[in-house]
Amino acid sequence: MSLSSSQRRHLKGLAHSLSPSVQVGANGLTEAVCKAVDVSLEAHELIKVKVGKDTGVDRKADVYTLAKRSRSEVIAVIGRVWVLYRPREDDPRIQLP
Repeated sequence: MSLSSSQRRHLKGLAHSLSPSVQVGANGLTEAVCKAVDVSLEAHELIKVKVGKDTGVDRKADVYTLAKRSRSEVIAVIGRVWVLYRPREDDPRIQLP
């Protein structure tokens, strides 16, 4: 899935009001975190993931690892917050421009 810059901008605007639905803790990108991201993406399509302090996670590189494992698209990396998007296969709610 490849998104245009206007689609990314639209999704980033929609994500502005969201609260993080998944948090990466001291153990880093565990299987449980990946499963929580997968469940959250299926429910909401657009989510924020917060990376805790001193997790040992490379905030700029590991977001792409998580996106690959969850089959999602990285929309933004803002400090310790990642924004991910994956449309539902059945009945997607978010309509892209």
